[in-house]
Amino acid sequence: MRQMLKVERNISLKHFNTFGIDIVAPTLLYLQDENDLHQAITDLEWQGGLILGGGSNILFRQAPKNSVWLNRLKGREVIEENDNAVIIKVKSGENWHELVMWSLEQGYFGLENLALIPGTVGAAPIQNIGAYGCELRDFCHGVEAIELRTGLSKWFSAKDCQFGYRSSVFKGAAKGEYFIVAVHLRLSKVPLLNTTYGAIEQRLVEKQVSSTTPLDVAHAVIDIRKSKLPDPAELGNAGSFFKNPSVSLSQYNTLKETFPNLVAYSNPDGTRKLAAGWLIEACGWKGIRHGDAGCFEKQALVLVNYGQAGGDEIWGLASRIISSVYHKFGIQLDPEVNIV
Repeated sequence: MRQMLKVERNISLKHFNTFGIDIVAPTLLYLQDENDLHQAITDLEWQGGLILGGGSNILFRQAPKNSVWLNRLKGREVIEENDNAVIIKVKSGENWHELVMWSLEQGYFGLENLALIPGTVGAAPIQNIGAYGCELRDFCHGVEAIELRTGLSKWFSAKDCQFGYRSSVFKGAAKGEYFIVAVHLRLSKVPLLNTTYGAIEQRLVEKQVSSTTPLDVAHAVIDIRKSKLPDPAELGNAGSFFKNPSVSLSQYNTLKETFPNLVAYSNPDGTRKLAAGWLIEACGWKGIRHGDAGCFEKQALVLVNYGQAGGDEIWGLASRIISSVYHKFGIQLDPEVNIV
């Protein structure tokens, strides 16, 4: 017999967000399957809830006024398969990194550069997660979602998702309108390695890898991320706090004349993506601590909670960093983290 929807009242969200912000939710719903989801949608008491997956990309500045829906939908299955490729359906409550490692174990390749990104699968298309030269949109076949207003199912093709840099239709025109139930990913059964971005090749050389496999790439990415990013279980953080800003080629050239060491990457449209971490470090913020909020000593792009910082304290530090970078470079930084 199916268990009833689990509901808890007046629950601290400290252990449900990686910043470790101790803030109380009036109601916490544990959504184990789609029946739970439909019950949450139709019950007037819980409408307008905040959807929470791994809590790895959110900063709470205030307590939620309505219920919090904890996404715990689980399951993976093969939808289509041939000699060269496979389409897998993954429920949105699955852990992203565990999915990456599972896919490699199955001989399904492509996600290796996205190893150790925190959070759940459902957040991946919303944010269009990316790292080391790859993004979710490179592998997304489509998204299953349920409209929160009506409870009706809707299929979003990869084109419908309107993917952009750390953005999608779910962060834009359809923000807050859908609950992502599952993501369909098209992966290769033939290894196609992408090792040119960042320090992957250097790390492979250091590890004396002679014949590189996708699993080797994943392990290299894991090593690099662990060397630069703090473990949220030990030091509260949400990974990269800011997006890398893009500027026109002419603006980049002007900045490069003044700041010869400026770090940037070419975008397909000819613009340049600036390394936000470099901009922040150049303004002197790396390793700076104000109270219990700080800028991580190994990676300036990461803001951390040293213990008891509240959301306003961390956002205050972020705001000062934004102002400092704009004053020095004329560049506006935008947060990658969702601010609530």
